[in-house]
Amino acid sequence: MSKFVSGLLAAALLTAGSTAEAMGRVIPNDLSNCRSGPSTLVQIDGIKTSSGKIRVQSYRGTSADWLEKGRWLARIEVPARAGSMTVCVPLPEAGVYGIAVRHDVNGNGKTDISKDGGGMSNNPGINIFNLGKPSYKKTAFSVGDAPRTISITMKYM
Repeated sequence: MSKFVSGLLAAALLTAGSTAEAMGRVIPNDLSNCRSGPSTLVQIDGIKTSSGKIRVQSYRGTSADWLEKGRWLARIEVPARAGSMTVCVPLPEAGVYGIAVRHDVNGNGKTDISKDGGGMSNNPGINIFNLGKPSYKKTAFSVGDAPRTISITMKYM
C-alpha cells in the first residue's frame, strides 16, 4: 500500500475512533436485538488478528452526522476474533444510517496507524478526493422497520 493511501486510511481511522466523551450509547453486542425492529446485523470480514477490540459505531446517514465527533448513536465494543464476526446494532427508527468499524489491535484505546484496521458500510474506497473520510452518500444505507444485514470488509495498512 502506498504511503499516500496509508495516510488516507489513517485519517479515516482517526475520525472513526471517537473518544469516550461522545454523546451516543455504549451497548453490549446482543444479537437478539436484531430479531425485529429497526436494526442492522453487521457482518465484519477480514479481521487480521484475535488481539484487541473491535469497535462498531452507528451514525445517521447525513453530512452533519457521519463520522463527526460526538455524533455517533450507538457503540459496541467486543474482543476481536480473527476472520469474521457479527455485531448487532439497534437503531432508533427506520431511516438512513452509516456504520464505522475500527480494530484497535493492541487494545490501548488509541489509533495506531501502522497496526489498527477499519471499515465502513458499503466498503467505500479511499482516495485523494475524500482524504480518508468517504462521503456519507457512499456509506449510507436504508433501514426499515425490520433488521437489515450488511457486510463490512476490514482494511489494514
